[in-house]
Amino acid sequence: MEVKAGEVVCLIGASGSGKSTLLRCINFLETAQSGEIYIEGRLIDRKKDDLNKIRQEVGMVFQLFNLFPHKTVLGNVIEAPVMVKKTPVKQATEEAMALLEKVGLADKARSYPSQLSGGQKQRVAIARALAMHPKIMLFDEPTSALDPELVGEVLTVMKKLVQEGMTMIVVTHEMAFAREVADWVVYMDEGRIVEVDRPSVIFGNPAHERTRVFLSRVLEPNAGVFGNQPPGNEVCNLCGCKIS
Repeated sequence: MEVKAGEVVCLIGASGSGKSTLLRCINFLETAQSGEIYIEGRLIDRKKDDLNKIRQEVGMVFQLFNLFPHKTVLGNVIEAPVMVKKTPVKQATEEAMALLEKVGLADKARSYPSQLSGGQKQRVAIARALAMHPKIMLFDEPTSALDPELVGEVLTVMKKLVQEGMTMIVVTHEMAFAREVADWVVYMDEGRIVEVDRPSVIFGNPAHERTRVFLSRVLEPNAGVFGNQPPGNEVCNLCGCKIS
């Protein structure tokens, strides 16, 4: 799998298919059994390279937010820049407030995670990852822990990042989102990449039977996903989104 600068790649597949594990291998939170990882054309060696420094360039947003409960929203966002990158507190605070404004949470800077909705927590997590000025953003099912009515606010922030040209790899069950924003869609099954193609191909006429079977299970049958029926009628059984 290759991801070029500015591209958005969405990983889809059933739970347990290896999507999150692949993401964690890219960020070296898991050790790959085989294969190689290149970042900006450079082969990364786990034994020789400074993985903490590499992780600073690869931001990650987790499914369950992973915020510090005892710190305010602002404290969560400035923690890594101040402690890891040694950014002056004043500068880190100014940058954090700009990021919170970007994700629509500047008014929550002094609040604690326990005072936020799930969607707000995830937007704080995105701001926190962006505070390290990453070159790549990894999203591990960022909406799967949210109530359906909160999903949209997180996807809106992610779409803004897409428009700004952020390189992103997203593990998602939001098929409408994948179809709308992805440059490439990767279907995984049983720990392997089965198919990589443009969204129009994956959702319109996938090459592999396993991909077709998976999509037939998560999308309404007879909704124009694989046949010649007009597009715009597909409905995702996982999130209820209409795919247009």
